[in-house]
Amino acid sequence: MHTSQELATFCKKKGFIYPSSEIYGGLAGFYDYGHLGTLLKLNFEKAWRKFFLGLHPNFFEISASQVMHENVFKASGHLDNFIDPLVTCSKCDFSDRADHFLESSMEERCEDLSPEELTVCIEKNNLTCPKCKAPLNPVSVLNMMFPVTLGNSQKAYLRPETAQSPYVNFKAQYELQRKKLPMGLALIGKAFRNEISPRNMTLRLREFTQAELQIFFNPQKLMEHPDFSSVKDVPLRTMLVQDRSQKMVVERTAKSLVEEEGLPEFYVYYMVQIQKFYLEVLKIPKEKLRFYQLNDKEKAFYNKNHFDIEVELADHGFTELGGLHYRTDYDLSGHQKVSGVKMEVLEESTGNKFIPHVLELSFGVDRHIYSLLDLAYNNDKERGNVNLRLSANTSPFYCSVFPLVKNKEAIVNKASEVFALVKDNFSSFYDEASSVGRRYARADEIGVKYCITIDFDSLDDNNVTVRDRETTKQERIPIEEVVEYLNSKL
Repeated sequence: MHTSQELATFCKKKGFIYPSSEIYGGLAGFYDYGHLGTLLKLNFEKAWRKFFLGLHPNFFEISASQVMHENVFKASGHLDNFIDPLVTCSKCDFSDRADHFLESSMEERCEDLSPEELTVCIEKNNLTCPKCKAPLNPVSVLNMMFPVTLGNSQKAYLRPETAQSPYVNFKAQYELQRKKLPMGLALIGKAFRNEISPRNMTLRLREFTQAELQIFFNPQKLMEHPDFSSVKDVPLRTMLVQDRSQKMVVERTAKSLVEEEGLPEFYVYYMVQIQKFYLEVLKIPKEKLRFYQLNDKEKAFYNKNHFDIEVELADHGFTELGGLHYRTDYDLSGHQKVSGVKMEVLEESTGNKFIPHVLELSFGVDRHIYSLLDLAYNNDKERGNVNLRLSANTSPFYCSVFPLVKNKEAIVNKASEVFALVKDNFSSFYDEASSVGRRYARADEIGVKYCITIDFDSLDDNNVTVRDRETTKQERIPIEEVVEYLNSKL
């Protein structure tokens, strides 16, 4: 088992992730992606787009400004309610998010406690400043919005979530997409939060990327989904509120969540799709995944149903990476009230008018990148190097091409031919520096699934050696069959 510090050192050394503005000492809560981290992030986003936009023909991606009108956040409630509980020291400069401070001290979740209740809990447990041992001040609150001034005086904000962008685009997109529901608006983009205590690399940032799908639908159809019968027997890994006392993850079928727990078909259908994405696309081990149900105090007041998507990580345990939220008509109603623009739609088949409800599928991209690296990291003692076991569709490079030696022109030329063949079909790179063994080790460390080596025999039989990252097994493959072989493995 590795530590988070070991992973952070590895990510910086190999060019995945490292602190932003590091030559000036860095900024807490801001990280840069190097060449390998950027490729990994792009691959995750590509896989996310392909999967979730493929769930319905009326799901589309939009792109929107990161700076938004002040009234957007008046309508959404962020100006009044987007706050975190803050605990500070009475003597030194220590500060932390109060519920996280308590959770780390007491090893139990405290998300449902008010600032006053958090203060009582701190006093009851005689908790003091971890830096200087002085008494802690009563818990206060901090609004996490980043204000900006446009020109001389106009006030605006960096968006604290990407969700508001699809909501303010709903009216225009509904008209453009021929007034059809359900309608999905997906967005992958930046959001900004003035976190009290950003930590753990990209698990908690002040500038971060979200991938979200907002599904607008007729609320009268919440209890049904046309394809539910195809997923009704799928077991879902859930921790309901009643499971917490025993800390159990229970596999419940989609049908039982509807019939026995009262969850809507429309909601549970997308739980199944989310689990499929994690298990089949990202290749997350089944036992590392769970849907964690929030109770009425923990979830936002406008969320009728709320499950966090959690993955178990080294050093951190089960960690929230995203969520599935039934937000009702809260957002569109708020924007209708503040903007004066009608968000109602007319269903032509029935003549009914209603404000669409929203099902939100929300994913923290940076948290997923950290998680993929954390789960893939394997310090292989037998090999003497890291074997980064990323899935084929997320790894920065799927394959690499090596000439056995670089001082034999015929071998180098043949290797160049093979590289030209594979690079148009797969993410790949060419490496001729150092011994083949060292090149294998470098490839293992960055998650390359297959290494293709051109040797002296290749000049005679036109075959190459293909080595598998996990097993280190090697196969001889005719050059003309390399692309087909790699496709079959992909």
